[in-house]
Amino acid sequence: MDYTGYLDFWFTDRPVIERVAPFAELGLRHFNVFFWRQAPIAELAAECRRVGGRLYSTFDDDMGSLADPGDNAMTLRSWAESLEMAEQYGIPVLYIFSNQIEPAGGVDWVRRLSGNYPEGEQYANLLDQTEKIMKLVEQTSVEVRVECLNNFHFIGKILVDNPRLAADWVRRIDHPQFRLTFDVYHQQRGSGDLLWNLEQNFDVTTAVHIGDVPTRQEPGTGEINFPNIRAKLRQLGFDGEIGLEFSPSTTPAEAMARTRELFPLE
Repeated sequence: MDYTGYLDFWFTDRPVIERVAPFAELGLRHFNVFFWRQAPIAELAAECRRVGGRLYSTFDDDMGSLADPGDNAMTLRSWAESLEMAEQYGIPVLYIFSNQIEPAGGVDWVRRLSGNYPEGEQYANLLDQTEKIMKLVEQTSVEVRVECLNNFHFIGKILVDNPRLAADWVRRIDHPQFRLTFDVYHQQRGSGDLLWNLEQNFDVTTAVHIGDVPTRQEPGTGEINFPNIRAKLRQLGFDGEIGLEFSPSTTPAEAMARTRELFPLE
């Protein structure tokens, strides 16, 4: 296993470039940032290399909604641009979502669809667009990851809002560069049944993101039984990414120590 650090959640009292070095001092070498078009992506990639790490994942803040037929031209264009960016800066992972997310005023909104499409039509369009996107992806070394997002966290309706639908998306596309991230924060808030969903979807899972509920802080600050999550991962033989997608409740060093206690690298 290995840890990946989320620059949008840690060391937020300083500019994003200045968050890399203190993360590296905690022993991390893989770093993630949201919204690559808004980030100083070239400088971030260079800073990650300077500390002996790499910028590991990101996603497009203007990718459009795969669920919206009216966004089809946008989603293909934005994915071509994202893949070009990822290849240029050596970023191995890009995230994909069913709907466009638009942060505003400290709140994450879901962009409204361009028309009145039933959910079945939205999902069919999502699958068709994903197949086209993967034709672009397979010309690169990038891995695309699906992550279900819960509807309590956002204003508006997200199509892929539960782990079973996210796993179905991955299985229907059936491509080695298209995988699932198991995000315990989103799944607990939206669906629950963490251990059952982890076991049922482990065959398509390549990463686990941790963050407690309801505050999205380090394990042990909320209601999720993380020792049981760790025991299940050990039972299943998980050896992938543990994403630190949470805000420390106290100091970063204390949050990291708690994470290492619950999820020791083996």
